Amino acid sequence: MITSVLLVLISSFVSAQDKPNIVYILVDNVGYGNFGTYGGTVDTPNIDKLAKSGIQFNNYNVEAQCTPTRSAIMTGRHPVRSGTTSVPLPGTGLGGMSPWEYTLPELLSDVGYATALFGKWHLGDQEGRLPNNQGFDEWWGIKNSWDEAGYTTWPLFKESGMETPMIWEGKKGQKSKAVMPLNLKIRPIVDRDYIIPKTVNYIKNNAKKKTPFFVYVGYSEAHPPIIINEDFSGKSTKRGGKWADMIAEMDFHVGEIIDAVKDTGIENNTIFIFCSDNANGGFVPQDGPGSNGPFRGDFANVPFEGSMRVPAIISWPGKVPAGIVTQEIFAAVDWLPTIAGMIGEQKHIPTDRPIDGIDASAMMLGKSNITGRDNYMFFGTDGGLLSVKWKVYKTIFRYTEGPVSAEKSYIKPSFPMIYDLSSDPHEDNNLMTSDLTVGWIFAPNVKIIGAYEHSLKEFPNIKVGQDFKGY
Repeated sequence: MITSVLLVLISSFVSAQDKPNIVYILVDNVGYGNFGTYGGTVDTPNIDKLAKSGIQFNNYNVEAQCTPTRSAIMTGRHPVRSGTTSVPLPGTGLGGMSPWEYTLPELLSDVGYATALFGKWHLGDQEGRLPNNQGFDEWWGIKNSWDEAGYTTWPLFKESGMETPMIWEGKKGQKSKAVMPLNLKIRPIVDRDYIIPKTVNYIKNNAKKKTPFFVYVGYSEAHPPIIINEDFSGKSTKRGGKWADMIAEMDFHVGEIIDAVKDTGIENNTIFIFCSDNANGGFVPQDGPGSNGPFRGDFANVPFEGSMRVPAIISWPGKVPAGIVTQEIFAAVDWLPTIAGMIGEQKHIPTDRPIDGIDASAMMLGKSNITGRDNYMFFGTDGGLLSVKWKVYKTIFRYTEGPVSAEKSYIKPSFPMIYDLSSDPHEDNNLMTSDLTVGWIFAPNVKIIGAYEHSLKEFPNIKVGQDFKGY
């Protein structure tokens, strides 16, 4: 009996050792056209090299804001199912993911990974909904978002009754604790002095232990307020102002993380993922131009491609084919099932709830040239459907006017608008006003929407802040 138990433990240990490490770098509010490999004008040699070493997705789709995209990555589910369709505003009560949600770090932890988050969480700011409650062994960073760095500069802030914004750290099984104030002094150096060094040290320490690890880097830029640290201020190779300086700094830090993996000799057994959570593209004018590439829309001008299509790169030397640039549709919800597939742990994907992500591991591992996804539903911050992308066609049911429309409500056109993204990526020519022979495109849309609505009968969406216990 003892021998059989030991054999199981040894087998489990050996199996865990064979798993690839995963470095997931998530940048904030960076649109499609900011990096060299995506047509940007600022030199980004490290990000460009990473793209050439693996797969560059030119049709990667995220959600409307930071919170819903991060929820999609963590759960593999449309945020509307999790009650995470919008950023929780101060004073509005409990928000973020329900503890019931089964997250990517929980899945990885269950199969023997060490897990850590350094940087931004934004998926719940109360005990029970923090990173160390949702699968991370350890974390250091912020509960919500970087704009809180400027809260205390307002003279009436103390009268609001809010606590001073802090940076936190925590470990699984323990309460998280505040470690330092989050303010404008720490804002320009938080990546250089904290997030990146902690990530590098984590990689090196776990490489020595020969333990497979998952490190999730919630990089701070380009979320407002953008304040460039002195190492990069005014030193961008293109002299493009602070936005260019910020992109150049971002590329430098990505290089530091890549070098840490190379220096420890684990490069060939490490999956790199680099992507953005949503687009900016000039939504906050004082932060610089940004770029959403050839696409219309931005953070608030939804659901046009510029608001939902952002950079995404994956690399794993010798496993993920190099030099692939693809227009295959891929989405934030797909990371959980795809990563599970890449490490051979599909059996851990939950079956007691809708999982909207698809397992694209066959493409990632060079066994297929398609992701398996031919459509994507895009929801608004109110939880209502905005659009359906099906193959090369985009049907828009509701939208906001641009270019800056944070104060404007959704508009419902008399007839849904249809765009052919293959010939009209900027979504200028609404086919419903120029060619009424396109009505057939509603048929696949109705099928996609119908399948989602049918699933709600068995699995109703979780409400914001709900202490959900299960179906």
